[in-house]
Amino acid sequence: MPIRPFILFDGVCNLCDRSIQFILKKSKNKKLMFAPFQTQPGSELAMQFGISPTDLQSFVFVENGIPYKKSTAALKVCRHLGGAWPLLYVMILVPRVLRDGIYDFIARNRYRWFGKKTECMIPSDQDNARFIN
Repeated sequence: MPIRPFILFDGVCNLCDRSIQFILKKSKNKKLMFAPFQTQPGSELAMQFGISPTDLQSFVFVENGIPYKKSTAALKVCRHLGGAWPLLYVMILVPRVLRDGIYDFIARNRYRWFGKKTECMIPSDQDNARFIN
């Protein structure tokens, strides 16, 4: 298991892909790692944490061996970004049921709104080292 914090994500979702591209650009220390659920490493890591690799309704952020899902995962990732993004972590004070309700609504509609690819993204040579193989 990777020691560095990592994100498991839906590799064919355009919204997820754009989010990962954003995180790659904005992460302040470049220590976050990534793995699509659809890859063997991503699938194996998901199962290690009791998460079905076919449950693509949430991305998962794992830090210090603890998996976070949905809005909590997104807010924890914000703390690793540069600029003012860590300030969004204050939203953790909003009850999770409300945060996750909005997250679930977007997750249910993301393919319709943003589209879906036929295969997972291929990271650039520059970013490849940050993907779990």
